[in-house]
Parts: sequence; C-alpha cells; structure tokens
Amino acid sequence: MRSTVRVVAIALVTLATGLGTAQNTAAAAAHAERKVASRVTPNFPELARRMHIHGVVKIEAAVRANGSVKSTRVLGGNPVLVDAAVDAISKWKFEPAPNETTEVVQLTFEGQ
Repeated sequence: MRSTVRVVAIALVTLATGLGTAQNTAAAAAHAERKVASRVTPNFPELARRMHIHGVVKIEAAVRANGSVKSTRVLGGNPVLVDAAVDAISKWKFEPAPNETTEVVQLTFEGQ
C-alpha cells in the first residue's frame, strides 16, 4: 500500500513540475514584446484638452510578420482618448518577426 502511495505521489510531483514548466514557457512567449521600429505620436483630442482629461489607454495590436499593424482592440481607457490612441498605433511599425504576434501597448495622455 505504501509503495503504491509513494509511486502515485512521485507521479503527481513529476506531472505538476512538468506542467509548471510548460505554463512558464507559455507565459514567457505570450509576453515577448517586439520592438517598435517607428512610432506615431497620438494627437491629443481637443475635447480632452478642454475638459482636462488625461489617462492611459491600453490597446492590443495584432502585428503581421512584416511589422505592420493588422488590427487593434481596445482593452481599456477613457473613451475620449481611445480613438486618438487607436489611430496612432495603427500607423506604428514593429520589427519584422517570423510569425504574426499580439502586442499590448499602453499610451499615456498627459494634460497639455
């Protein structure tokens, strides 16, 4: 009975260790960021300027292998600032890579 419990315990530890390594590798790959080759600064919206609105806009960008932005998805931020951020990031160029990647970009709009 003890040897069966010991074998099961060893199998569980081995399995858990293997899964942890796989999860860490996947997490590292998901957070690997491509360098930006050329940025376009977003225009600060006039409405935001008049209302003294500032903040951070977080956007997920699907980037083609050649470095151009394929699509964007807003993850958060003030709606007054979102359009300016999406417009700017859509014009960014990233360094080429072997595959299409997804990058998360944060743009900070400070009072102007």
